[in-house]
Amino acid sequence: MCRHLAYVGDPQALGRLLTEPPHALYRQSWAPRHQRYGTVNADGFGVGWYAPGDPVPARYRRAGPIWADLSFADLARVVRTGALLAAVRDATEAGADGEAAAAPFAAGRWLFSHNGAVAGWPGSLAALSRTLPPADLLTLEARNDSALVWALVLARLRAGDPDGQALADTVTEVAAVAPGSRLNLLLTDGTTITATAWGDTLWYLRESGRGTVVASEPYDDDPRWRSVPDRTLLAAHRGDVLLTPLKHLDDEPVEDTDDAAPEEPRT
Repeated sequence: MCRHLAYVGDPQALGRLLTEPPHALYRQSWAPRHQRYGTVNADGFGVGWYAPGDPVPARYRRAGPIWADLSFADLARVVRTGALLAAVRDATEAGADGEAAAAPFAAGRWLFSHNGAVAGWPGSLAALSRTLPPADLLTLEARNDSALVWALVLARLRAGDPDGQALADTVTEVAAVAPGSRLNLLLTDGTTITATAWGDTLWYLRESGRGTVVASEPYDDDPRWRSVPDRTLLAAHRGDVLLTPLKHLDDEPVEDTDDAAPEEPRT
């Protein structure tokens, strides 16, 4: 469920990444090619981006489908950024949270998205929720599993954990109490992208000299797209991608090299 994408690199118009490619996030809202759970991503969307000289991102979120928002089409055409995180939300049961339930979630310099679902929600995370300060629970942006997972990640970030460790520890902790959960998490601070592949698809594209895209699925058929193995932590900068198995976080990360054979996108 859901599709998301993050980018760091040379400034690009939002539309260059989100609406113009033939299988962009915009099209994935009604015709995803790799989505294993759910069919239509029409229950909200959002994009967060960074302006030059400002470490705190701006956000634009709506409760409806991305294809119905003409204002976003204008934004995507003219707004340029060197870093963004965007998501379209899978159609689900009706709720009262509206656009507050749409990623990206934000705090300070961070943007966050969750592609997946917590098994047994909400009961499965009752014990973990009690590890959070009451103020964190009372200020959740929405009453869904993604918002609580974000609160767990954010608590670790605020305690000083590196981005990768915060995501990895949260994923393994949630998976332990809610087996069968799908926990593809995506986090950026405007300079780096950190992500987990846990139960759903994750891909990345390094555009030499321009930047790196990490996404639920490829937005075109460029043969340079590479699939991230399940149970993997990804850390990306402008031109580097490191992959670490989540079961063996003490192992040396594997750096992506251009001479490795890419996996062809499936259609």
